[in-house]
Amino acid sequence: MSDIKPKILIVDDEKFYIDVVVGLLEDNYKIVVAKDGDHALRRAASDPPPDLILLDILMPEMDGYEVCRRLKADPVTREIPVIFLTVKSEVADELKGFELGAVDYISKPMSPPIVQARVNTHIALNKARELLADQNQHLETKVRERTEELTRTKDVAIYCMASLAETRDLETGKHILRTQNYVLSLAQKLSDHMNFSDYLNETTIQLLYKTSPLHDIGKVGVPDRILLKPGKLEPEEWELMKKHAQYGHDALLRAEQEMGTTDFLMMAREIAYTHHERWDGTGYPQGLKGRDIPISGRLMAIADVYDALISRRVYKDPYSHEKAVETISEESGSHFDPDVVTAFMVLQEEFLRIAIEYADTWPG
Repeated sequence: MSDIKPKILIVDDEKFYIDVVVGLLEDNYKIVVAKDGDHALRRAASDPPPDLILLDILMPEMDGYEVCRRLKADPVTREIPVIFLTVKSEVADELKGFELGAVDYISKPMSPPIVQARVNTHIALNKARELLADQNQHLETKVRERTEELTRTKDVAIYCMASLAETRDLETGKHILRTQNYVLSLAQKLSDHMNFSDYLNETTIQLLYKTSPLHDIGKVGVPDRILLKPGKLEPEEWELMKKHAQYGHDALLRAEQEMGTTDFLMMAREIAYTHHERWDGTGYPQGLKGRDIPISGRLMAIADVYDALISRRVYKDPYSHEKAVETISEESGSHFDPDVVTAFMVLQEEFLRIAIEYADTWPG
């Protein structure tokens, strides 16, 4: 335990009372003295500041009330407890002091036991308050660190699950990063559009960013003979491939049923289920049309198709960025929401930048 004495500032314009208080307290406390308001304010702002101020009310030029008012207005000194020393004993006077932030009154002439008891009490209370504040700060730091750790752990788990699905399709984890950032760019661009602004607030945009990597999680349920086929799928094979949207939806729904519904799981399920729907109603698995398709699915649709077009697969060469942009533009109003295509066209250079930043590295 520290043996440093608590510091007390005594403010009084009468030497007699200063001498009395110093005599009572100097054995247990470090005493500093001020004889007027200006001097008191300077002393209070010193480093280290006093742990307690004993403040006379009736002083020339600047009375104790004004000194207290200024102490409480200054962030450096506002937390220092103030006890008024006064010959005033009217209730109205005490109320005024408490309203200004004083913690107690000691009346003159002073009773030595009362002075010592009240000073000891308020020093102890102030130390307890400081200790509690330190503990709260420490707790807040630990909670923040733990929350950040849990968030990172969840992000890693999501990335690993999504990567498992993608690598079965001979894609890479970079596809996840690219589409995640495409979706983020589109959402931010459309956040002030009249058809999207009510939905695309900051919280929802971050949720889209976090959940979009799970859009193809259902591919884990597609047989390898179909998922890894190097050529065009037969009609019956294509029907089995399309089931990955339903598989993803069902897997995430089971997670909700087992662990409880969260915004994260609901959004992930929505994206997995609807990102292959088409604006003209010819998509799958539900055949939703137009604005019946959730916004999350409409954004993911363009992100996923653009990335599929520009990416090399074992069964195809990549499109150029320009060809991919042209293809998406031509499918505005058929495959894609025209408003989302408009945003994509404005952001096409940003999409190219993301594609380059997270480009795949293929062997050979």
